[in-house]
Amino acid sequence: MPHLNNPAVIGLCVALCACTALATTTCPPLRHRSGQAIGQIGSFLRSAQIPSFKKTAAPAAEECLRLKGGAADKAVIDDISALMKGEGLSESAVKAFLQAYEALVSGQDGMILESTITPATGLPVQGDLKEVEADKIKGLLEQTVVLKLNGGLGTGMGLEQAKSLLKVKGEDTFLDFIAKQVMSFREKKGTVKSMFMNSFSTSADTKAALKAYPELVSEGWEVVQNKVPKILQENLLPAKLPSAPVKEWCPPGHGDLYPSLAGSGLLKQLLDSGVKYMFVSNSDNLGATLDLNLLSFFAESGKSFVMEVAERTEADKKGGHLAIRTSDSRMLLRESAQCAESDEKAFQDTKKHAFFNTNNLWIRLDKLQEVLDANDGVVPLPMIKNDKTVDPSDGSSAKVWQLETAMGAAIESFDNAGAIVVGRERFAPVKTCADLLRVRSDAYVVTDDFRLILSPECKGNPPVVDLDSKVYKKVSGLDKLLEGGDVPSLKDCSKLTVKGKVILSPGTIFKGTVSLKNPTDEWVTLKAGTYEDVEIDVTKA
Repeated sequence: MPHLNNPAVIGLCVALCACTALATTTCPPLRHRSGQAIGQIGSFLRSAQIPSFKKTAAPAAEECLRLKGGAADKAVIDDISALMKGEGLSESAVKAFLQAYEALVSGQDGMILESTITPATGLPVQGDLKEVEADKIKGLLEQTVVLKLNGGLGTGMGLEQAKSLLKVKGEDTFLDFIAKQVMSFREKKGTVKSMFMNSFSTSADTKAALKAYPELVSEGWEVVQNKVPKILQENLLPAKLPSAPVKEWCPPGHGDLYPSLAGSGLLKQLLDSGVKYMFVSNSDNLGATLDLNLLSFFAESGKSFVMEVAERTEADKKGGHLAIRTSDSRMLLRESAQCAESDEKAFQDTKKHAFFNTNNLWIRLDKLQEVLDANDGVVPLPMIKNDKTVDPSDGSSAKVWQLETAMGAAIESFDNAGAIVVGRERFAPVKTCADLLRVRSDAYVVTDDFRLILSPECKGNPPVVDLDSKVYKKVSGLDKLLEGGDVPSLKDCSKLTVKGKVILSPGTIFKGTVSLKNPTDEWVTLKAGTYEDVEIDVTKA
């Protein structure tokens, strides 16, 4: 037996004690592993290392989980699976979430280095497409379904109901426009199936609002988005909030389209009924309607997945872009969160990386089934983690990760995927109150088939609207700005900036670049008139 006074032995004992303390006191309280974890996310420790004896910060929860075996603890995986199935969620939903959870535990950062990609070039352009042959339209439509993503509550805009219930033009909401677009298409061009992907938060609101359009609420009219558990940042376990259990769950992002279709059985139903092509777009993008020439192009191309992209401008430089991965020549999306700081200049170079995702997607449903079959029932998607609190209304409540995926990222999971360049008229999303003001104004006009497109006076460039986020982040602030009852004219405006509390009078016209400011804390009304290329302190106007 080695002598206990031997300095080497004493040092080894101290090191072992330090390792034990690290594993038992600083890591989250996980149960003993009872088997192999789902997936294999690499190993964290490749050789034994004696830790230094200086005091160091406790490792992150992700690091502790990897110290225990290199992947998520099986007991935790089993608990999450049981928790989700106890809520009635499908096996597809569970597998998709666990894929994201494993990525979180493994510490993946999802970075896409500039050195690993090349710009997407040589893409087909919508304006060059040939007209669909009239005798093929009926057959194509019989094989097509149009799906609108309608799961958002618009909480970022201060809403507590489906965002699609916001008024856009006059008394018409997004849902009114969508319903009228479908009915107009059916009347003028042919019958096509339509459906919504709602969330557990928007399904009832949407169904009630569509009572005015009973033909849109028939069997198979909706697929309900799954929900997933919020994950505590401190220990990577599902969050608990006994006072409001509903807040323990969150939507998983529109990447949930794929497990929702599979898990609900709707994918099989659509395929069995002969539906082959799906066109997907956001409910807040009223420029995205079923285009017969695009449908014909998609069908004839033989592509499994086609993304509509638009040309990036200076205003889009901080948003994601399309690229080609050099290792396998597959298309992919790179978002700002996936860009290393050293690559930021290249990322924002809109001449180099010229296209962004409009989130208008064309999907071959039979090819989607093949991807699911090849990947154990899931579509491989990068994980997006959002830093939140378990109770969104209480900033002091426990910090959680909300894990999401984006449906467009699936472009790299499909063989023979592609993209097509479309005009800005197919991209008019509303994400902020500034966007809402822009589309409510005369900068956007309504077509005979109820599409919302840029006014000709805008010459293809929507006006930039910059509203003070401290005042106009929520719809209530925008309502105050417009309490005079009229939306200002923006069709000849290139940029409007509003800082501070301003009320616009009816009959206000903005042209060129206009900046309004109110340095006081009182609401001040700007009198009616035409304002062109000016900076105005409304307290002195």
